[in-house]
Amino acid sequence: MENSIKLMALLLLFSTGLFATVPTKHASPKATSIKSMVSFSLLPSKRGIEIKVKNDAAPKAMVLIYDWNNDVVWKDKLTPKKGMDKAFNLSQLGNGNYTVEVMINKQKVEKTAHVYYRGDTKFVQIRG
Repeated sequence: MENSIKLMALLLLFSTGLFATVPTKHASPKATSIKSMVSFSLLPSKRGIEIKVKNDAAPKAMVLIYDWNNDVVWKDKLTPKKGMDKAFNLSQLGNGNYTVEVMINKQKVEKTAHVYYRGDTKFVQIRG
């Protein structure tokens, strides 16, 4: 009787653990290719950045630029009607690092824009 109770408790514990495990979610094909849908480049003047999203990527994309305190300093929506590429002149922002985030279908790509002075001129670099 004691052995059957122990065996029953062990089986109950094992079955509970089996059903309680969360299956591993594999990255969807969209998650792995989202970085290939968005490109970041410097403007020719090196005072801003240009973001391009492939037209077939999604019906819209959201661009958010955050400062070092995670405050939104710029927000813009890209749509095929307006064009899925946009230039952002960041030279009016203060020196420092800014997070540039592009969201497509609840997935995001982030880069860091570093704004700095060289002499009397303000420049931007893209990092990460």
